[in-house]
Amino acid sequence: MRPAAFKPEALEEDSPYVRDLSGGKVWHRSRHRTLYVDTDRSGVVYHSNYLIYFELGRTSLMRDAAYPYKDIEQDGYVYPIIQVGVDYFKPLVYDDPMYIHTRPSALERVKLRFDYLITHLETGEIVCKGFTRHCATNRSGTPVAIDEKTLSLWKNFPR
Repeated sequence: MRPAAFKPEALEEDSPYVRDLSGGKVWHRSRHRTLYVDTDRSGVVYHSNYLIYFELGRTSLMRDAAYPYKDIEQDGYVYPIIQVGVDYFKPLVYDDPMYIHTRPSALERVKLRFDYLITHLETGEIVCKGFTRHCATNRSGTPVAIDEKTLSLWKNFPR
């Protein structure tokens, strides 16, 4: 299965945001390079490590939005992952540079979703697409309404 085309263009110079010219959506973009520890015996990035890359993208987005996870937790909120999905298209190998594209997606009363798209930085090829779904909880693990700052991220994310 081949993924749909993805053609990112920067919204502004030195901005972490790009618009997909083929689909119109705006994504937050961060850079990373695979480490040797990320690979398995076959020489490719081990499948579960893409979830770590998703977290890197998500935390970078939140930090750039001036609301890092550390602040969320200090405000009494925790957002554990309750569902994950990944479609793999082309593996990364040791030392490959990548872009991790992240965007806030669905928003419910106590649940939210981030979408991800990882591309090879040099070739632009789509490596994988995925999502994480989270539930807002308090420190005791009881589901609660999503906090106002996180709601603001969804409202103010570039369109």
